[in-house]
Amino acid sequence: IAVQSALVEAEGNTNWTRVQETIAFAKKCGYERIGLAFCTGLHEEAKTFVKILEHHGLKVVSVICKNGAILKGFLGIPQEEKETYVKNDIMCNPIGQALHLNEEQTDLNILFGLCVGHDTLFIKHSEAPVTVFAVKDRVLCHNPVAAIYQADAYYKKKLF
Repeated sequence: IAVQSALVEAEGNTNWTRVQETIAFAKKCGYERIGLAFCTGLHEEAKTFVKILEHHGLKVVSVICKNGAILKGFLGIPQEEKETYVKNDIMCNPIGQALHLNEEQTDLNILFGLCVGHDTLFIKHSEAPVTVFAVKDRVLCHNPVAAIYQADAYYKKKLF
């Protein structure tokens, strides 16, 4: 992984998008079966990403965050602790996503928009190596670095 990622960085430096880098990395490592653990809020983007990966000869197994249909009440969160809590909401199941991809014997798993903490649980339970393509940031269109770029400007009062 170290050698192949160094080659991808050298070859694609300032020329390749993260999409291109991910494809090149998977191919250089000999990964053929790619797992995609994605957020339901990014399902359209995930569909497009799968089409691109498959176009480049990769076999993709995807799994949505709401797999298993476990109700949030299962965690025992009192309703008053979460304003948007609805007793019958289906919670995300990142451990289930990882276990599903483990069963599918994926070579590489890609995280696509999982929430903070959910990504941590997925990585902990994944048997295959994991890379991150997109992260969840509902406020900044899934671009959390924007807050860092604006840390001394618009977001200063929110961050410091």
